[in-house]
Amino acid sequence: MKRLDKFKHQLVCVFDDNLHTKIWHNIADWTIIALIIISSLEVFLSTFEGISAEYGGVLRFIDVFTTIVFTVEVTLRIWVADLLDSRYKGFWGRVRYCFSFYGLIDILSTYPFYLSFFIKLPVGALKVLRTARLFRIFRYMKSFRILGQAVASKKQELTISFAFLSILTVILSFLLYFAEHDAQPELCENGWQTLVWAFAKYLGDPGKIADFPLVTFWGHFIAAIVGILGIAIFAVPAGLIGSGFVEVIEANNHNIEIADNAEAIRHALRWEKDQHYTNLFVVPPFKPLANLLMKQYLTEAQVVEAVKETPNLHLYNLAKAYNTEDAPADKVVVAGCVCNRPYGCCIDRGSKVTIVSTSGYDEPLTSWVAYHIAKIGGFNYVSKEIETDINNSVSYYNIESEDACPNMRQYLDDIQQLSSEQDSWVIPMAFCVGPASREHKVHLCYNPVKHDAGFNDAGCTIKDSELFDSFADDLADVMEKSFDLKTDRNDYYVVGKTNVLHHIPCKNGFALRLECAPFYFSEDKVAKIKTMADVLNRHFEPGVEKPIPPEMVTRPKECFGFEDYKD
Repeated sequence: MKRLDKFKHQLVCVFDDNLHTKIWHNIADWTIIALIIISSLEVFLSTFEGISAEYGGVLRFIDVFTTIVFTVEVTLRIWVADLLDSRYKGFWGRVRYCFSFYGLIDILSTYPFYLSFFIKLPVGALKVLRTARLFRIFRYMKSFRILGQAVASKKQELTISFAFLSILTVILSFLLYFAEHDAQPELCENGWQTLVWAFAKYLGDPGKIADFPLVTFWGHFIAAIVGILGIAIFAVPAGLIGSGFVEVIEANNHNIEIADNAEAIRHALRWEKDQHYTNLFVVPPFKPLANLLMKQYLTEAQVVEAVKETPNLHLYNLAKAYNTEDAPADKVVVAGCVCNRPYGCCIDRGSKVTIVSTSGYDEPLTSWVAYHIAKIGGFNYVSKEIETDINNSVSYYNIESEDACPNMRQYLDDIQQLSSEQDSWVIPMAFCVGPASREHKVHLCYNPVKHDAGFNDAGCTIKDSELFDSFADDLADVMEKSFDLKTDRNDYYVVGKTNVLHHIPCKNGFALRLECAPFYFSEDKVAKIKTMADVLNRHFEPGVEKPIPPEMVTRPKECFGFEDYKD
């Protein structure tokens, strides 16, 4: 299943219709385009009797071969349609895809070939359907996409103008009937004739269906108005589409600028070496806004817009990571993250331990710590990084309703799937900003009652108490000896009835809450993260070899941000 999902995601990259992605994706795209051209050329050559008689076998082979290839391609496109667009999920979603413009072209240009084995179909009809494959090239053409966007952007204006012109034409055709009927009843017999006459004039009167002379003054007058409308009925849409073109091109250029600015920010998050403690290469947790303005030559507005339009970037005020008693000053920074789900991130490493960052959108530094614990420890990782409504944020830590957010269900389903084994552990993480005087800096929470370190409460989220005791004691001992950080159990924070752990069937889980200062801002934060990952492995996955990811040991020449990490 894992390999199948990976293959499916690779197909999505191939079918993204982008000719500027990875080299093998481009080869697949250009191969499809070449086969479309060859197939259409075969249809064209088959219209020449001499060529068809002499090379009929070759042309037939090309027809069969390209049809088989396109059948496989189209079938795979239908299969992965749900990943290309969320509208195409499920059976009826696939049906909806099949009736989309490109979906219909795909099906009509391939599957009827097989119907001809069972039903006698006209050869001409099959050739016409095969030539329809040329429409498929449009999906790779940026200019055609711009045309579609321009028309879509002016859809309302075009509808209104066509409706207005059509209604006006109907009114004029009725007036024309009343003006001409008495003068020439044999030629202007009813309102339908004048209605057809008016619309036929717009199209240049093909077939001479409106070829009768007007003899009255008012008839000529109305005909003149119809003639003016004939100009307007083409000029108005052309003007609207033209302005739509300008707007779409400007919007595309603006989007390119935003993407370039986001890439500049990503390059600012260049990997750094933890030289004094672990010698590991890691993505820095953040870059101050001031640094981006000076080093990347961006304006504040450009940074804000780039972050707003890029899911794997967050703006964050470091003052939120300090207790208010410390009177922190505002300091805006940009933090990075990983996004591969509508809600944020899900990475399956086949581990029994799943680390969950429940509030990455509001606490990006917690996500940074959680991500690196999971990466160094080889654990599964899930994080919420995207807020569907910034004016009405939804907690993924304490969940009031599983329907409170459109992405909540997938988030819970992913955690449930990763922790489906009997001896799995789920560890949601969140930060805390206690006063500097607070003695404990690492908080383990698994009960709904404060100061209750036992396991008998009905709301306790741990069943294997013996294993957890062993882990908790080891963690407390190591963190205090190595970093002078004390650990408590349910002394300051608890796991309430709405906590995410109560929304999944996993039998063992506990919330890990860390004080910001010693984990976000200390020089030895990577060492602390590695130590916690080692303790987790020692107790929850003993005997499983977990080597440090190679890119964290020896950094490649060019590494910027989370995108250059390997899952």
